[in-house]
Amino acid sequence: MKIGFIGLGIMGAPMSSNIAGKHDDTVYLNNRTMDKAFALAEKLNNELEGGRKRNVAAVSSQAELARLSDVIITMVPKSEDSEAVYEALLPELGPGKTCIDMSTIDPEVSKRIAGKVKARGARFADAPVVKSRAAAEAGTLGIYVGSDEETFEAILPVLRYMGTNIIRMGDNGAGLIMKICHNALVSQIQNGVNETVAIAEAYGIDPATYARAISYGGGQNAYLDNHVEMLQKREYPAAFSLRNAAKDVGIALEVAGRCGVSVPGEENAAEVYKKALAEGLGESDWGATAEIIRKKKSGETV
Repeated sequence: MKIGFIGLGIMGAPMSSNIAGKHDDTVYLNNRTMDKAFALAEKLNNELEGGRKRNVAAVSSQAELARLSDVIITMVPKSEDSEAVYEALLPELGPGKTCIDMSTIDPEVSKRIAGKVKARGARFADAPVVKSRAAAEAGTLGIYVGSDEETFEAILPVLRYMGTNIIRMGDNGAGLIMKICHNALVSQIQNGVNETVAIAEAYGIDPATYARAISYGGGQNAYLDNHVEMLQKREYPAAFSLRNAAKDVGIALEVAGRCGVSVPGEENAAEVYKKALAEGLGESDWGATAEIIRKKKSGETV
């Protein structure tokens, strides 16, 4: 079974590397900037894992990658990116092909893509991931799957190359609904962390001490545990970009609007992200939203 992987960004590069290191057949790579694909393929082919050489090839054409691959995995930033990729792939899809879109996009767009893929006789699953780049590198991602049961069982061995907590949420689109719910919740936890860290700092309690004290009670959370060093140093190298987090918050508002659920907490988070993007923080880690709250508190510039 040959696997193709399209999209070698912050998450896609380590995810595809795990596949290459664990899979016993060829892995094909493609990226918008092909220099990255050729460089990663060369790097992986020069490494040894388990005493055998990896077999990785960069392919410049997405359609060619689809023709060569039995399983095609996509990991791209936005809904429009996924739509464009699958338009390129469709002519090469048919019975025996399986597509797994691991991007975080609008569930309605994903269901539209699924319909086109399945009309060609191929299988389709949405399988967005949770956790950060470190988990992608370790192969310990959480993965939410939207597909029929048969497709889920067929792709599970491939997903296990990348993740350890894998759950089928329902049919096409359901994996993305769960991912949007997850990220909406974390964005509100993040906002709460940012606001209370700012209060603590105003009274002389630094973020590291704050986090230690929080861990003694019911407020401990994974977001704070993973970001306390950033909050302390006020340095935000991107493990998950603020721009992508803002995109997910926007999708959450759209999804909530469609089902008529009031989400004032998420609307507040969206305002913080809007200000952070206006401050030029889009390529920083999403933890940089803390600087917007700190700016509110002190009036200082970011």
